[in-house]
Amino acid sequence: MKNLWISLKFTLMMCVVLTIGYVLILRLTATIVSPNDGEAPVVELNGKIVGAANVGQVFTDSIYFWSRPSAVDYNGSGSGGSNKGTNNPEYLADVEARIDAFLKAHPYLERKDVPAEMVTASGSGLDPDISPRGAEVQIHRVAKARKMSEDQVRKIVEGTIQKPWLGLFGTYKVNVLKLNVALDKAQEQ
Repeated sequence: MKNLWISLKFTLMMCVVLTIGYVLILRLTATIVSPNDGEAPVVELNGKIVGAANVGQVFTDSIYFWSRPSAVDYNGSGSGGSNKGTNNPEYLADVEARIDAFLKAHPYLERKDVPAEMVTASGSGLDPDISPRGAEVQIHRVAKARKMSEDQVRKIVEGTIQKPWLGLFGTYKVNVLKLNVALDKAQEQ
């Protein structure tokens, strides 16, 4: 009975130490290693939070750059892809409809010029970024809708391109929310 009591106390002590210790170690690591001290990065406009920088949002207005399509309608609580294979007839019909809609909004493009990422959903359905090419093909539409020159809009796009970490890890990308906020700020001035 004495051994049982010692084992029980030791087990409870280890549960507390390892549970609290593990959480503290993770929190400390996140604070030191990650940007924003381990907190989700947010984007602000005029002192108000307009969204999380690491979660995609839907933009449909012609004055904004559009994000990648989302299989979950940008619902963060239910992230995931469509689970439809690339030869699934429903998937192909969705992609064709997205291409047609994209070309309708961008009549200056040809079908071959539409970046695949602009008509296919990401695996999570919440991808906040597009490639510089995905932004580049939208410059004409956004500039026209905002009554800005294409050069002005292009400079804003170029200013928001994120380069690979250390020049090696990751890809060149543009955070759509940050880009749209930068456009709104540029027009306020």
